[in-house]
Amino acid sequence: MKKFIDSIENLLETSLQGFAKAHADIVKYHNDPRFVQRKTGKTDKVVIISGGGSGHEPLHSGFVGLGMLDAACPGQIFTSPTPDQMLAAAQAVDAGQGVLFIVKNYAGDVMNFEMAAEMLDLPNATVLINDDVSLPKNHSIGRRGVAGTLIVEKIVGAAAEQGADLATCKALAERVNAATASMGVALTSCTVPALGHPTFILADDEIELGVGIHGEHGRETTKLVSASQIVERLSGHIQEELNPQPGQQVLLHVNGFGATPMVELHLMYALAWEFWQQRGLQISRSLVGNYTTSLDMAGCSITLCLLDDEMLNYWDAPVNTAALRWGC
Repeated sequence: MKKFIDSIENLLETSLQGFAKAHADIVKYHNDPRFVQRKTGKTDKVVIISGGGSGHEPLHSGFVGLGMLDAACPGQIFTSPTPDQMLAAAQAVDAGQGVLFIVKNYAGDVMNFEMAAEMLDLPNATVLINDDVSLPKNHSIGRRGVAGTLIVEKIVGAAAEQGADLATCKALAERVNAATASMGVALTSCTVPALGHPTFILADDEIELGVGIHGEHGRETTKLVSASQIVERLSGHIQEELNPQPGQQVLLHVNGFGATPMVELHLMYALAWEFWQQRGLQISRSLVGNYTTSLDMAGCSITLCLLDDEMLNYWDAPVNTAALRWGC
């Protein structure tokens, strides 16, 4: 394993210190318990908090700032943060109108955020993100939250910034989540530093379809085919799930898993754009890059979000975070 590491034990702490120093105009970092908070927040607003295991950067800490998250709680690599982190973060950023927790649908995240919500002496609500259509709707643990998470965080963060109340923010988050579908493919596994070797092995002529963001196997291992054929399979599952009608406005997001160059991500975007253009969709907004990663995994996911005018306006609203920034 070749990585820039002094020790496994201090990897996350030193990384978060570096993140906070690099973006000191936007965020503050607290190390005990560990959370990242927006440096200058508004009063009298709903605060939006998310989090999860590290290794998915810039999700979630990279989305703390104006128009998005008020705080993020990072756990160890691929490990849920603890309830005391969420409690401390909520108390630190409370602005008098309640807390909305945005939680990816993984067992540890769900359990720990639920415990924090029960202990928190503030009005609060929780939204589970489950945009990964590689798993069936009736899967025993439910569908996973993946790259669609940032779309929910951006749109709901803008609504909170503009004064929406807690019930409105929760309902909007659920509506965006229901309108969003994602599916990923891996060319390689990732290497968790504490493990020291790839989580699984793919031959040079194999890919993993329906992969998640924790280095786990997907729905099937299959032979490597052309990029066009891969996009057809991923997009076909998303199309079947959302069943968008011709003329529908959409946001198309191609997300890298950490080790895929932009030249390939933009190629995948061009193919996905063509797939839905042929079906009469109006691709109104786009996002391409490494936003919900899986350490050093090579691969990408495709996400489609069906937009209405309200969601489109909130997507376009000003945002100023380490990883997303426009309109400011």
